[in-house]
Amino acid sequence: MGNSISLKKATVAFDERFTLTEIDWSITPSQHWMITGSNGSGKSALAAVLAGMGEITTGQISGLPKNVGLVSFEAQAELIAQELKKDDADIMDVISVGTPVREMIFDQCADPELATQLVEKFGLSALLDRAFRKLSTGETRKVMLIRALSSKPDLLILDEPFDGLDVDALAMLQAHLETLISTVPMVLVLNRFDEMPDFITHVAYMDKTVIDKKGNEGKNDAGHLTLIIDRQDKTAFNELYQLLHLKTTDLNIPEIDAANKLPELDPSQPLVCLKNATIKYGDTIIVDKLNWTIEPNQHWQLSGPNGSGKTGVLSLITGDHPQCYTNDIFVFGFQRGNGESIWQIKQFIGYVSTSLQWEYRVSTSCRNVIVSGLYDSIGMYSKATDSQKKIADEWLELLGMKDRADSPFNKLSYGDQRLLLIARAMVKRPPLLILDEPCLGLDDMNRQLVLALIEKICAGSETTVLYVNHHAEDRISGIEHYLELVKKQ
Repeated sequence: MGNSISLKKATVAFDERFTLTEIDWSITPSQHWMITGSNGSGKSALAAVLAGMGEITTGQISGLPKNVGLVSFEAQAELIAQELKKDDADIMDVISVGTPVREMIFDQCADPELATQLVEKFGLSALLDRAFRKLSTGETRKVMLIRALSSKPDLLILDEPFDGLDVDALAMLQAHLETLISTVPMVLVLNRFDEMPDFITHVAYMDKTVIDKKGNEGKNDAGHLTLIIDRQDKTAFNELYQLLHLKTTDLNIPEIDAANKLPELDPSQPLVCLKNATIKYGDTIIVDKLNWTIEPNQHWQLSGPNGSGKTGVLSLITGDHPQCYTNDIFVFGFQRGNGESIWQIKQFIGYVSTSLQWEYRVSTSCRNVIVSGLYDSIGMYSKATDSQKKIADEWLELLGMKDRADSPFNKLSYGDQRLLLIARAMVKRPPLLILDEPCLGLDDMNRQLVLALIEKICAGSETTVLYVNHHAEDRISGIEHYLELVKKQ
């Protein structure tokens, strides 16, 4: 292992979005750290400093390694954004197919032999020639992990490495990290306290305050390293565990705006009916002859490994999949392909997913993000009514974000963005609420808030919940129907 890393009274700025203030922290080569804290507290920013990011305005930072292996949601989103830009190229006679997975992994790879082994272990061998942007969220994360692990890093920084991975991939990654304990210092950013690996020796807890240049309450978000805990200190460790497992109680879901009330559906008809639904690409069958009926007030959990077709099935329901018109699909009283518009379908659906978060790149206020759920739009293109603003503000208060109603959505942390998109999906009280990994990227407190909100929706009679997840401990009280997809060989 290399030298110690030291931060002394270091204040680090990240554009105008966020500042880490007066960080005192040292990492010795024999230590493995977990960084945790609430959403927006600067967990990812602190990890990014170790990778050489941010502008040091005061204090000192020394010992940063030259070769850092980094995996984060932000880095993953940046790669996706770079691939999406290829679609925007002003070349009318060229169709961009995107960068193949093989090139993403092996170009400039420091350890091709290890990369080849990890490709096999992660089950990506058959996907090497597929375009990177065509991968599922979990498959994309696996590519990022392989790139970092095979880079022969002096320091390995993994920001939420376990989110989005199926059970087998999660176990494989955890086992591989165990083999690196004696050779590579690791820093893991984890929102889920119960995901902390046994080899973690120390915990750094981040907190957030809002200050202005005079040190008073103001508009600039600032993160502080509040607690540093040695795992051997059992008393301090247990207190931090309790802090991160606080639950919000007595939650009340805001009412729907009367002017945006949805049309009534026939209660005798199923919400969704798929008959022998099949998804295939060329000769490769992803989903084979799936029969599935979702009745009103019937809550479902959809599960399955990465690449098993979960997102594809959801896209058949929402009408976003090109093969939805070649299948026998019945939704909300409409037979697919009989003249209905996609918006006639989408008005009855609330939807949250990682891909939606990547697409929601417009600069608009937090309040408008929630109101946009009433219009199924990305951004707002008309002025919100007083009633809509009031309901949006009630959601913001519920999420603990009342003071950020007018803050730009694209300046928020990943977790806070996810919370807002969940509120956006729920605001119209849709007959069907589709939550595709809704807790991805959320800390313990916000995850418990989200789970409690979903439980309240399940307990009511207005909305049927379709919940997609990998974490067994995140099962929702009130969900009694399960569908597990199996990945085709």
